Amino acid sequence: MTDWQTILEMQLAADPPLLTVEDAVKIYLQAPLSELMYAASERRKSQVPGNMVTFMIDRNINYTNICTINCNFCSFYRSPGHDEGYTQTFDQISARIDELEELGGSRILMQGGVNPSLNFEWYTELLSELSRRHPSIALDCFSPIEIEGIAEVSGLSTIEVLSRFRESGMHGLPGGGAEMLVDSVRSGISPRKGSSDNWIRVMGEAQSLGLTTSATNVFGFGESITDRVNHMKKIRSLQENSLSNGYLGFTSFISWPVMLENNAFGKIGMRRGATNLGAGSVEYLRHVSVSRLFMSNIDHIQASWPTMGLNVAQIALTAGADDIGSTMMEENVVSASGTTKTMATISELKESILSCGFTPARRDSDYNILEILGEDHAQLQVR
Repeated sequence: MTDWQTILEMQLAADPPLLTVEDAVKIYLQAPLSELMYAASERRKSQVPGNMVTFMIDRNINYTNICTINCNFCSFYRSPGHDEGYTQTFDQISARIDELEELGGSRILMQGGVNPSLNFEWYTELLSELSRRHPSIALDCFSPIEIEGIAEVSGLSTIEVLSRFRESGMHGLPGGGAEMLVDSVRSGISPRKGSSDNWIRVMGEAQSLGLTTSATNVFGFGESITDRVNHMKKIRSLQENSLSNGYLGFTSFISWPVMLENNAFGKIGMRRGATNLGAGSVEYLRHVSVSRLFMSNIDHIQASWPTMGLNVAQIALTAGADDIGSTMMEENVVSASGTTKTMATISELKESILSCGFTPARRDSDYNILEILGEDHAQLQVR
């Protein structure tokens, strides 16, 4: 049986073997954090050459909070008919994008709930109108479960929905709603959300159409470390299939621990005295490190500052992460669960990157570098 030292030594080789689930679990549990982070950092240097850490200027827009999925860890959703339910108008959404454009933003991440009162034409008209009004802004919208809900209401297949949305101006499908792609875990936290295979299928369809996609992972539901690595394996396998078919695949992998405040999942867990929910900074850094080593076919690993804070995100940059996310400008889902800081300025992200010894670079949704920033925030290069 291979020990953790040997596994890490093999991962530091010039041509490292693909990590197995068993070996990934072993280093996750047994390797000293410093050595695990070092191996992940070295892999990052070979996989993403150079000293740059990227970020993006964007805005999260939660166009509706009405949802019928009722995930027990979500503090944001409201059931149909609830007094606090809302759906934004086209003009309200467009006004938020106007504010983003004033700051030089390049992308919106627009997601909401599965709202059965919105018909298919509402979505296509929204995308067409936003694309017309804001042609320079990438519209990365919805999530696989939203696509499934829209398909059900419209009587179309999910790939037909995605194809029509792309024609209407949609640029990408963010990877929200993955949580844990292990059905035994998934059914306990969001039984109405559908199987992990559904999430994988919809993301694969989006990639086949040329839509920009990302992969996510929320952990800390009481699952095993093997469950966490099996989640990564499903994403790695889809990436392998997509790349072999000539698709772009996932641009990045982003993970964060579940927030336990202000939701049924956290309250029930606290009443039961559960001690294995959520995750602290050390466990998070282990997760980031293992994801860098395991996800050998996904170039970019993102550090999550909204859930972990900028200080921990900085440490994650030395644990294999090469991207610090975005300014966000607006966020409602994570903040509803108790996170207090959900927006960062360009200067905050730049200084966080510089103080770790990296060069900050502003990117777009496809990870194209737009400008490289120096000590004085001057623009050094534009592509």
